[in-house]
Amino acid sequence: MENMKEKVIEKLNEREVRIEDIAVLVYDLQKNYIPDVTMSECTRTVEEVLGKREVQTALLTGISLDVLAEKNLIEEPLLGIIKNDESLYGIDEILALSITNIYGSIGLTNFGYLDKVKPGILGKLNEDKHIKCNTFLDDLVAGIAAAACAKLAHSKT
Repeated sequence: MENMKEKVIEKLNEREVRIEDIAVLVYDLQKNYIPDVTMSECTRTVEEVLGKREVQTALLTGISLDVLAEKNLIEEPLLGIIKNDESLYGIDEILALSITNIYGSIGLTNFGYLDKVKPGILGKLNEDKHIKCNTFLDDLVAGIAAAACAKLAHSKT
């Protein structure tokens, strides 16, 4: 459903995440393993990942929860847990792992690395957490990048 993909891209843009930002993560992770990988190939792969319905619904769910938390429209104690991105919460990572696993287990290692190091757009989303609630979004973006890395790896073997 192309309309749903467009809605997801619109929601990402509203949260200051561009497809190109995610593609940079993919490129940086894959350039040592796929020497001839290009930014255009990474961008196309991210777009393909965003074309999957389960990715779209995970993104819409997570972004909605972040926005509801910003507006204080979630009851305590869950509101505080989400707004503070408490380390033992974990539901944000679980939602992101639903994206990561689409192209097999190889995406898990990439997700773990991205979640720990928070390069590029992930660092920006993490820094912005005092301005916006990105508890779900940073993990979802890492999940998209990790899935795109896995998709690329499978296409090159």
